[in-house]
Amino acid sequence: MKEKLLKKIEAKEVKVGVVGLGYVGLPLAVEKAKAGFKTIGFDVQKSKVQQVNKGENYIGDVVDKDLFDLVKKGMLKATTDFSFVADVDFIAICVPTPLDIHQQPDISYVKSSVKEIAKYLKPETIVVLESTTYPGTTEELIMPILEQDSCLKCGKDFYLGFSPERVDPGNIIYKTKNTPKVVGGVGKDATEVIAAMYRAVLEGEVYEVSSPAIAEMEKILENTYRNINIGLINELTMLCHEMNISMWEVIDAAKTKPYGFQAFYPGPGLGGHCIPLDPYYLSWKAREYGFHTSMIESSMMINDKMPKYCVERASKLLNQQRKALKASKILVVGVSYKQDIDDYRESPALRVIEELKKEEADVSYFDPWVPEYKYHGNKYYSIKEITPSVLERYDLIMITAAHSNVDYAMIQENGKMILDTKNVMKNITKRENIETL
Repeated sequence: MKEKLLKKIEAKEVKVGVVGLGYVGLPLAVEKAKAGFKTIGFDVQKSKVQQVNKGENYIGDVVDKDLFDLVKKGMLKATTDFSFVADVDFIAICVPTPLDIHQQPDISYVKSSVKEIAKYLKPETIVVLESTTYPGTTEELIMPILEQDSCLKCGKDFYLGFSPERVDPGNIIYKTKNTPKVVGGVGKDATEVIAAMYRAVLEGEVYEVSSPAIAEMEKILENTYRNINIGLINELTMLCHEMNISMWEVIDAAKTKPYGFQAFYPGPGLGGHCIPLDPYYLSWKAREYGFHTSMIESSMMINDKMPKYCVERASKLLNQQRKALKASKILVVGVSYKQDIDDYRESPALRVIEELKKEEADVSYFDPWVPEYKYHGNKYYSIKEITPSVLERYDLIMITAAHSNVDYAMIQENGKMILDTKNVMKNITKRENIETL
């Protein structure tokens, strides 16, 4: 089976399936098709499938023309019918792995996808999970379902592995194509074949590890490392404020050291599809072994309370104007989780707005990248523009995303008071009405 699949990969005869056409799946499907592999994308959302089949792009990291041309040439199409699995040789699972209301891993999307795949799985198929999850998912959850429901044997009839997604929306340097890839298969043959498939598509290095669990833990390490270091910076930021020291200046000074220090920055909290969630997967799994990840849990607690801390700082600024937070008009600028993208998944700005509303503040938001968003079942809309006359209506402006297409000098000139949680106004010299986190 190994040699046969390797020859099919080399000849570009492998048909590819990608389950989940979101921020991870669609860019991957596009790259597979661009590399010469006929690709079928699957998604439960009919709107996404329809858009793909029309060649209409909805993901920032995908080039519009690439998608349109691939669909027109017949190299890429999408479906809502899981029976497509019977027609492909390689399946990448790229479905969401969120947390439930109890902050525990919700792997229901992975489980339901695998059960559907198993119904149509044929011999000599490669199955790879890319969704971030806890160590052990591939071998403890996915493999038994596939074997039992398909009556096929892993390693003998099909190959299975884990290759963690590495997607950084808005990154102008590293995309799916050139970001190094980690691969861990169930057995050496599976690892070799899966790695060969990715090498046939990607420009970045493909690094092989000895098992899916290693690859799963590696992904958790990447983002837990960032979570912990950001937690450290956020805690020191709160201390520095009490000491009347600028943490931003402290970081600028520290990063002049050419070794032993990597700069992380404070903010209103953590956002995105990985960093706020991945440590919970590890701490949840650790409890199975009677192990408490105290350092990780401490950093999560610090980062989780940053939205409320920002609201407390806002309240103190309003007190200086002899105003209460209740009924004060507040404009939040930027609700995406990072600058210059339209992705607001787990954005701390949404928590900031929620906390302000709890205090009965009159809150509006402006984001040129996110004209509307959904949160807890409700839909919210950005004000159309910010002008001097608009800014004069607000008692406080809170900057919660550092978008480059916002006129911060105009905000400074016309805003009564500004809380800049991203230090995006650092180069503005007139600072009487600016306070940083």
